[in-house]
Amino acid sequence: MEPGNQTPVTEFILEGFPNTREISSLFFLLFLLLYLLTLLGNALTLLTVLCDARLHALPMYCFLGHLSFLDACLSSVTLPKILAGLAGPSGRTISFGGCVVQLYAFHFLASTECFLYTVMAYDRFLAICHPLRYSVVMSRRACVGLAAGTWLTGSLHATIHTTLTFRLPYCGPNRVEYFICDIPAMLKLACADTAANRAVILANIGTVSAGCFLLISVSYAYIASAILKIRTAQGRLRAFSTCSAHLSLVLLFYAPLLFVYVRSYSSHTSDGAVAMFYIMFTSLLNPFIYVLRNKEMKKALRRLAYGQALSLKLKLSKNPERDKR
Repeated sequence: MEPGNQTPVTEFILEGFPNTREISSLFFLLFLLLYLLTLLGNALTLLTVLCDARLHALPMYCFLGHLSFLDACLSSVTLPKILAGLAGPSGRTISFGGCVVQLYAFHFLASTECFLYTVMAYDRFLAICHPLRYSVVMSRRACVGLAAGTWLTGSLHATIHTTLTFRLPYCGPNRVEYFICDIPAMLKLACADTAANRAVILANIGTVSAGCFLLISVSYAYIASAILKIRTAQGRLRAFSTCSAHLSLVLLFYAPLLFVYVRSYSSHTSDGAVAMFYIMFTSLLNPFIYVLRNKEMKKALRRLAYGQALSLKLKLSKNPERDKR
């Protein structure tokens, strides 16, 4: 039917995950627990970086603070709506405007994170391959500029995707066969030919993802070459430990991302599970990987915990009478 003969869609219904409605309460508790752990882990990482003067002054941890903030926001864009859908049928409904905002926010945060991983790889390249020039090249001003550039580029990238997706008319079915408003699922509902959109969007995502991954790979090729030239095993291990956490995060980020968007227009139920891993578990694991594999973060956490304990002890010692009451 012609788009003009149909009523424009004002709201969508998110189908969510298949085979979860029979035990929705169990999935609700599971996702709620994972969401709270994600917020707690990333908030603790961000707080540690902000409160510790030693970490706050280092570019690597400045970028880590941005990453933690992005992960917390990315999970908050998707998981509350998923939880609402599991809580009841009315929670699966989302307005047209809400769908636009969710798609934009999701791609804004995810693409910003993609660019940030690339900047972090460049930071590790400078630190290991050019240690004498590191403090000059990666100055405070350069660090702030690179971080701001990732946010601005991510915003532009998301604006392109959102504009291309929602310039199409939506006037037919409104059931989104996915758990969030994402591009492949939305294009299936459009009342117009989406071939041009699919080609442009896939090329855009492919170019950005492949370009970032190529830059990261080149950086790590130089890093590996520099590490192998270190004479002592202890020196090689120390150098590798400074970038092992970031390398682990890159693999966690890109593996599900490539799986989902290379097969972005298929209808396999496994796509939703992989996308959920990308959204939920990557954001959850990021802070724990950095804490467990980074000695400076462990020390900073101990200092933060000791400082809080000492502060509490001083407060209690100043109010002995209140404690007796």
